[in-house]
Amino acid sequence: MTDLLNTPQNIQQNKQVTDYDYIITGAGCAGISLLLRIMKEPPLRNKTVLILDSKMKDNNDHTWCYWEEGYGFLEHLVHYRWQQLNFYADKTKQPLDISPYSYKMIRSLDFYDYAKNLTLKRTKVTWKKATVTEISNLNDCAYVMADGNKHTAQYVFNSILLNEDKYSFHEDNCYKLLQHFKGWTIETKQPIFNPDEATFMDFRVGQEKGAAFVYLLPTSDTKALVEYTFFNEELLDRSSYNLLLKNYLEKYWKLQVDDYTILETEIGIIPMTNHQFRSHQDSIINIGTAGGWTKASSGFTFQFIQKNTASIVAALVEEKHPVTGKGFSKRKFNLYDATLLNVLVNKKMEARDIFHKLFSKQKPQTILRFLDNETNLWEDLKILASVPASIFLPAALHELLFSSKKNKD
Repeated sequence: MTDLLNTPQNIQQNKQVTDYDYIITGAGCAGISLLLRIMKEPPLRNKTVLILDSKMKDNNDHTWCYWEEGYGFLEHLVHYRWQQLNFYADKTKQPLDISPYSYKMIRSLDFYDYAKNLTLKRTKVTWKKATVTEISNLNDCAYVMADGNKHTAQYVFNSILLNEDKYSFHEDNCYKLLQHFKGWTIETKQPIFNPDEATFMDFRVGQEKGAAFVYLLPTSDTKALVEYTFFNEELLDRSSYNLLLKNYLEKYWKLQVDDYTILETEIGIIPMTNHQFRSHQDSIINIGTAGGWTKASSGFTFQFIQKNTASIVAALVEEKHPVTGKGFSKRKFNLYDATLLNVLVNKKMEARDIFHKLFSKQKPQTILRFLDNETNLWEDLKILASVPASIFLPAALHELLFSSKKNKD
């Protein structure tokens, strides 16, 4: 395989004719974010784009939350925002004023509708409902098989975890946890919530089945998204999530089932692993979780999608090969992520206690920068000093020794 990382190529030279300039497989957060950025750039507006997904994308199946300073690329789609967060561990409540950051919520249906409405005005963009079964390189381009049809493109931007890769990684020294969750958007009969404050993490729930917490995001005094999240190796049956959500609302918000209506439901599974996802293979560029953009130790993905799609589009504008996510900074944070996974998987310390120590000893803004892979070395050292060296230092040394074996790219 040719490594194109350090050999940017002029994409106009000696290229065979293809059906499209770009194909995007998967119309989720990563695929649509990339599409929106491509359509925004004048040099790319004449590029032909095919976006493929097996679903119609006509319901609110996800809610994306992230923190950001000022106004961002998708600000016009923000449904709600908070600057006051609350963290709970055992009987402790810790208020977190995160200004100048805001914690922002985007509803996926707003995101999907905005993208589809834009593509209606663009003759160069085609949106198809189809199931992708194969993605492969072909000479100096790539092709996608979807519902029995073959489509070729200069680049395929793939966000789909194909069956052989989905949540199953077999390397030695590779940790495999799943972040899985179920959430309800509820509306109560009586005003009960403070829409100026959001519950960022509530670890007061049982930890018997692994790390578990709840977040509750009110958008009015009667409406909120409440989500029950686990970090462990096994999924629950759906009735168990329902019971846990019901019990949480009853215990901590004094809400009986007759006191609220469930307006929407969402479920999700995010791999938390130090498996090194392949970033690219010639003309196939993996994006989103498939490209390793999910933070292994937390599952946060949204802002990494925004950073990496911006980088890809900048490369396309300059007619360079669009590979992202290399360099010392990424390796440094990969080591931190692997260290935390080592501690969690081997049950050396509970996630509840780790996050409690972090938020009680550091400014929340520093922790948010750390979770965004944006801290400098001095800030890293302060973060690391917040957790027990006797636990984290041996784990870090172990991961440092084996890190070379994990890097495939």
